[in-house]
Order: sequence, then C-alpha cells, then structure tokens
Amino acid sequence: MATRNDGDRKNGARNDDERRQRLAAGLRRQFGTEATIRFLRALPAFRTENDIPDRLKELLDRLDGIESSVAASRRRR
Repeated sequence: MATRNDGDRKNGARNDDERRQRLAAGLRRQFGTEATIRFLRALPAFRTENDIPDRLKELLDRLDGIESSVAASRRRR
C-alpha cells in the first residue's frame, strides 16, 4: 500500500532527475558554443601537442569529425 510520503519521494526523485537533465543539457549547450570552443582552444590544457603519435592524431581527427556530425544533426532538429 503506497502512502502519501512514498508518492512525495517518487515526485521528488523525478523532479531531481528532470533538474539534472536540464542542467546537463544547459551545460552541453553552453560548452558547445563557438565562443566557448575558441576560448578553450586558447588554453594550454586544451591544446594538442604537436609531437603526439600519428595514430593518436588520426583518432583525434575522427573524434572531431564525429562530434561535428552529431552537432550538425542536433542543429537540424
């Protein structure tokens, strides 16, 4: 038998999940802006090293391509 408190806990958990999802979506949106990307690329911690192995460079290029295609498909929606 469900009590009123059980329902309150379920609603509270649902609200927390929704709040977390909204926060995550907002952060993804902000970090994905061109201005933020330009800013992060200027920081030393986010620059790629020139002397990394070719295989790692290839993997990073593939990752960039995938991220670009995912971002483009999200913008079309």
